[in-house]
Amino acid sequence: MKTLIFYDTLAFMKRYWTLLQNEPLLRRLSLIQLIAYFGAWFSNVAIYTLLIQMGVDATIIALVAALHFLPGVFQAPLSGVLLDRIHPKRLMVILTITEITCTVLLVSIDDIGMLWLLYLLVFIRMGASSFHFTVEMSLLPRVLEGKSLQIANEIHSIIWSLSYTLGMALSGLVVYWVGIKMAFLLDASLFVVVLVLVSGLTIELEMLPNDSRFVRMMFDTFGYIRANPLVFHLMLLHAAVGFTAFDALIALAAKHFYVHVVAVSLGIGLLNAARAVGLVIGPMVLGHRINNNRLALLFLAEALSILFWAMVIEHFYWSLIASVTVGFVTTTLWSYTYTLIQHHTDNEFYGRVVAYNDMIFLGVGAIVSLFIGYLYEYGISLGVITVILGVFFVLAGIYYEWVRRRYSLKEIG
Repeated sequence: MKTLIFYDTLAFMKRYWTLLQNEPLLRRLSLIQLIAYFGAWFSNVAIYTLLIQMGVDATIIALVAALHFLPGVFQAPLSGVLLDRIHPKRLMVILTITEITCTVLLVSIDDIGMLWLLYLLVFIRMGASSFHFTVEMSLLPRVLEGKSLQIANEIHSIIWSLSYTLGMALSGLVVYWVGIKMAFLLDASLFVVVLVLVSGLTIELEMLPNDSRFVRMMFDTFGYIRANPLVFHLMLLHAAVGFTAFDALIALAAKHFYVHVVAVSLGIGLLNAARAVGLVIGPMVLGHRINNNRLALLFLAEALSILFWAMVIEHFYWSLIASVTVGFVTTTLWSYTYTLIQHHTDNEFYGRVVAYNDMIFLGVGAIVSLFIGYLYEYGISLGVITVILGVFFVLAGIYYEWVRRRYSLKEIG
């Protein structure tokens, strides 16, 4: 049985490689995404380490974690319209220049009195990063469809997950070895590489003519979603994955539980590295086994893995193991629910629906980050907080079953 699973997984990995070989645009976008998203999260450990060195409380750490998600919430109405009016390459160039500028300016922050500047730079920088992600994800369904689109989403979700966790993992080592400011400068250099790659990108895409005003296009999107409630339900289900926004949880655990075992920056980095292992392996094993009938089981599996982590969160080495199990399910859950949204959205609304979907997803991530910090300040243990996060995935699984029975879901591919 294990041998069969192994060869089956290798066969599915080959499908990733084959698609990348046959789709040069996807191949170049994947490389850009790998470096851009890695850079977006690389500075995070430096930021959290800086905050801990300043002696800030849990609510400040939680607020900074939330600021990584909030820009995508506020910019969605504007970004959705821009996606359907401006060529993707032009947008990516502007966004990358913004990320370079903000990352370099982070070097200037060395005092608690400059927290306001840290908030501003994190907000703008992550706004550009989330918009960059939305640009790419709205482009995919315009050039791919069916199973190819699902596989492309899985490739991008693996890259996003790997960049998200390994970016912080390697940043932990860099901060430990060379310091916070050097980590920011190295991060800025990654975005310079992205700018070079984007400048040489060729996207043969005919933008659909749209003379409607911005406000009219925004309201048209609301009307479309209202007329297609299934799309809205799928957006909420995808947003449930936002309950895996564990940045504040990991930072607080490293500060209070693991500091006697390992340095704070290394603790944060190693936990994210362990989660990255699960995030990358998971879709290779699960991706081709998930369909509409089995998706509820995936929500339940995520809940159980988070509950396991809750039981062992005070123990560093057990938490490493738990992080792998949590990550194992997350990527497939994210990519499959995202593909369902794309699969049920009409072409002329792709950009705007993807933008509003990201708004809801990032909004949940921001709320969860604040939720973790404020509950901890009110005396709720990190173990109990983690249990609450796990229970939400049980509820999401029940919600999905209700949606599946009420509406006719098209199978992917």
